[in-house]
Amino acid sequence: MLVSESKNIIQRWFADLQISTPIALILSGIAGLALAWTYSQFGLVAGAALLVGFFTLPLLLVVMFEHQAGIYIMLMLGFMVHLLSKYTSAPVGTSMDGLLFLMLFGLLVQQSKKRDWTFAKSTISIWIAVWIAYNLLQGLNPWAESQMAWIYTVRTMAILTLLYFVACHAFSSFKAIRQTINFVIILLTAAAIYGLKQEFVGFSAAEEAWIYEDQLRFQLLFQWTRMRIFSVLNDPTTFGIMMAYGGVFSISMLVGPFKHWQKVLYAVAAILMFWTMAYTGTRTAYALVPIGLIMLVVLTLRKKILLLALIGFVLGGGALMKSTSNPLIYRIQSAFKVTDDESMQVRFENQKLIQPFIQKHPIGAGLGSTGVWGKRFTPDSWLADFPHDSGFVRIAVEQGWIGLMLYLALLFVVLHKALYYYLRVQNPEIRVFYLGIFLVLYMLSVASYPQEIIVHLPSSLIFYIFLAAIVRLKDFDPNFEKKKKKL
Repeated sequence: MLVSESKNIIQRWFADLQISTPIALILSGIAGLALAWTYSQFGLVAGAALLVGFFTLPLLLVVMFEHQAGIYIMLMLGFMVHLLSKYTSAPVGTSMDGLLFLMLFGLLVQQSKKRDWTFAKSTISIWIAVWIAYNLLQGLNPWAESQMAWIYTVRTMAILTLLYFVACHAFSSFKAIRQTINFVIILLTAAAIYGLKQEFVGFSAAEEAWIYEDQLRFQLLFQWTRMRIFSVLNDPTTFGIMMAYGGVFSISMLVGPFKHWQKVLYAVAAILMFWTMAYTGTRTAYALVPIGLIMLVVLTLRKKILLLALIGFVLGGGALMKSTSNPLIYRIQSAFKVTDDESMQVRFENQKLIQPFIQKHPIGAGLGSTGVWGKRFTPDSWLADFPHDSGFVRIAVEQGWIGLMLYLALLFVVLHKALYYYLRVQNPEIRVFYLGIFLVLYMLSVASYPQEIIVHLPSSLIFYIFLAAIVRLKDFDPNFEKKKKKL
């Protein structure tokens, strides 16, 4: 994909510059001489750097103007950034920011000629713009104790959201959307397989060193006499939730108009994701699966789905009621005993504790006032040690109840639009994609109450890409194309 895109864009670049093949060959010769001279004058390192530059330039051109390829690269980096951090100190996260701004620059260059923003015309775009603006204005929050905390936090809360507009532009055809969604499923499946490798083969030396270098980290990962797996991420909770919504999405594809072999692949992907999810020890993920499947049954109302769901819930209910000494099964059972869950009770108590503060601070204490950045930049503040746990609670503390209302409104609009288009599109393949996207966003919204998930990589990238898919999918449906022609 990337090789072909690089070839095409270079050909178009030479064509636009009206450079003939002989001239191109001359330029290539000059580049070769420059490379040889650099090697002879400055050594191997400088020559290697120049050689990397020759290969990097086409890739940067691809990212700048072929946004679908850029999104693929962003997704791969988003999945690999935590794994790579265990092996190298290279600023992979910063490179993702650079790629995003490069794509945005390319988008602005293209739109300076076209001046056509209809690809992002949607209520979702308006709410996302409002959310970005509110986060930027948080830099002026009078209750914020650190501007540096805002700088570090606004990246994940707002700047990365701009990927939505890039994706809207990249999704210029139904084929592009379908390929991107399937690419996400491939990455999720690969992450599931790597998680199973950790469970049955073991952690790599670098991963073991990372686990044991921090006592609190080890305590988080080693629970109930066994090690929780985290695959390519740093957090088993985030990974477990990712496997939960990925598995449910794959299951939802089984009701689509796909070929038999495609359905088999989706089924295998779902099995792998649910299987590896079990070893994460993530109770939120365990609870999300039936929540997502129940919604799938409600939205489809097909006899086969109802029958399979009934069989699954009977077998699952029987397994949950059976007493066991297996720590893994016991962990799964505890996810459905909320009243007996001490961690949930602690969360409820913390929420009651913070409520008066939220009520008195309508715009919050500022981005980065809690969690990792709070401990780094305002360690003396009591909020730095406050265990917010929930994504919603964090927003309420850092951005106030006004920020929480804006965020909940955004989620409501997103879910409403996905469901609206699901019920009205005519193309069965587009319809099933709307179904799967709705289920993923619904599960992410539910998971944001007990956990912080949407702002974490790679779920954040998937979230924004799926928002763009909601906006663009209907543009390629016959039912909505007819409405456009009438207008």
